[in-house]
Amino acid sequence: MPATKRPKPLYQRGDYALHRRPGRTNLEIIWYDSERGRERSASAGTGDLAEGRIALDRLYLNNSGHRMCPHCHRPWEHEASPTVADAVADYLILMDGKAGAEAARHRLAHVIDYLAETDAKTVCAALNEAWVDKFRAWALQRPVMSPKGRVLRDRSLSHVEGSVMQLAAAINATPGQKAQFKARQQVDVTQSPTYRADVKTIAAMFNFCLRPEARSDKEQAMIAATRRNLLRYLQLAVASWARPETILAVKRNQWHADARVLDLNPVRRQRTNKRLPMVPIARQCAPLLDEMHGPDELWIDVSSIRGSWDRMREKLDLPGERQAGPKLIRRSISTIVRRMIGEVNWRQGEIMLGHVPFAISDIYAIPDPANLGLVLAATEELIDQIEALAPGAYRTVTAHTATIKLVSGGKNG
Repeated sequence: MPATKRPKPLYQRGDYALHRRPGRTNLEIIWYDSERGRERSASAGTGDLAEGRIALDRLYLNNSGHRMCPHCHRPWEHEASPTVADAVADYLILMDGKAGAEAARHRLAHVIDYLAETDAKTVCAALNEAWVDKFRAWALQRPVMSPKGRVLRDRSLSHVEGSVMQLAAAINATPGQKAQFKARQQVDVTQSPTYRADVKTIAAMFNFCLRPEARSDKEQAMIAATRRNLLRYLQLAVASWARPETILAVKRNQWHADARVLDLNPVRRQRTNKRLPMVPIARQCAPLLDEMHGPDELWIDVSSIRGSWDRMREKLDLPGERQAGPKLIRRSISTIVRRMIGEVNWRQGEIMLGHVPFAISDIYAIPDPANLGLVLAATEELIDQIEALAPGAYRTVTAHTATIKLVSGGKNG
């Protein structure tokens, strides 16, 4: 009986073909294994064609990638070097699901835009310091835009260098290729903002959300409702010292209610050198986290608070030029607390910020004064001060409650 001819594949890359098999929900990937001398197959794990293509690409890259030229079976040479666009696409496929994947996608999007304006067929081996310098100059001319197309600010040197660093990583991840350029060190291109907000200014931010200027109580309540996400951001930013993007990603399953500890590292995210620590949460903020329902409920249900933050910055006449972005809370709270607990105890502040590793595995020990209890006490005292100037900042009147006293020797001598 003659063999049934296999239908044309839905998608193919090299010897790897994607097929839909009768009676099966998931798509199937079929390829010839030259080492075993036989045909092999694997489930794509999905019935969706777009997801199936990604599964095939991932399997192809893991098994063969660009280690050898598919035609002559020799390592890639200059004339056979893959295009930068292909290298970037393959790199993002391999990065999918890993920590930093979304940041890599945003950084490399600028590279793809540049290729589209210059030469989309540029190969990896053609990228050198001169090419990268031209990309840097081009990128610096493109301002940072809002999702609605509004110019927010000039693009920084560190932002551009992040794209260069990610491009080098994408090329180096392509077997047979090596980046012929080096990204500049962040310390050489970063201009850290020097402005810090005091407690009075931070309280004014809360009042901007809670007590907007309006012609009536009804109008005030309506405006305050539109600033709820900004208020939520301020509440957790003060209590956790976390980075803006970290706060926007916080879910209920990161909150350990019994221990009063928030794990800033999302569930199922591999921990990286950019440490997202487990931090104790101030008693004033803990009840708000308790109110979250369902493991996947987000603390803030928007992807950005930039628009409302910029309106607040203008209203309060805060500095521009990146001096007073959403990260201002993290910088300001840590600066104030550093003065409160003193240099001798500042190691706790470094741990809270995620700047140094912290090996305590028992989350119940984290709020202890020997670990992070001093920064917790100082943060709670700061919140008391904020609540006195902006009643209702954390929904409770805490200004007159007893504060935790710092241990002897906490102050600078």
